[in-house]
Amino acid sequence: MAESIFKLLEGGTSEVVVKKSRFLGITFPVATPEEAADQIAGIRKKYYDARHNCYAYRLENSEKFSDDGEPSQTAGKPMMDVLTGAGLVGALVVVTRYFGGTLLGTGGLVRAYTEAAQEAVKNSRIAEIRPKRRVTCCVSYPDLGRIQYILREEGLTPEVDYQEQITLSADVPEERVVPVTAAITEATAGKAEIQTGELFLG
Repeated sequence: MAESIFKLLEGGTSEVVVKKSRFLGITFPVATPEEAADQIAGIRKKYYDARHNCYAYRLENSEKFSDDGEPSQTAGKPMMDVLTGAGLVGALVVVTRYFGGTLLGTGGLVRAYTEAAQEAVKNSRIAEIRPKRRVTCCVSYPDLGRIQYILREEGLTPEVDYQEQITLSADVPEERVVPVTAAITEATAGKAEIQTGELFLG
């Protein structure tokens, strides 16, 4: 079964200070590597005087990260782990570091970049994209109210086509397809014609 994914709708920011080093985190919704590159270039221009601008991004079919001069695996990879752990796609996180004069060591860097990325993600607006199927049922007019009640109880607003019979269509979360179709069958004493579409993320 397909699993839910989480999409970044609106970016967030963070600031973490460790031994006078400042780590400024920011997230962006991005759909392509080109969009990600443009945002990274914008951050590098804005924080031109910073020591490092590290990043990680995850798209539906590609991902990339950079330590931007920090020791290998201490910045980009931990930030990628934050995105992966949150199930985020279509997301870029950039963490800018202003060096405070004290070396933090590899463990300290991993913790700082992880925390800055986590806080930026936490302050972002995120939507869950769930696996669903379109359920379509044809019912007679006397059964309409019962079916609408079932769908309302599931938080669904169906599209309704009034013909000789009534056709209702709704995008139902995968885990609720069986209970919903069973309830419709029971409510109509098996008279409803029900069709279930292909699985999609929506």
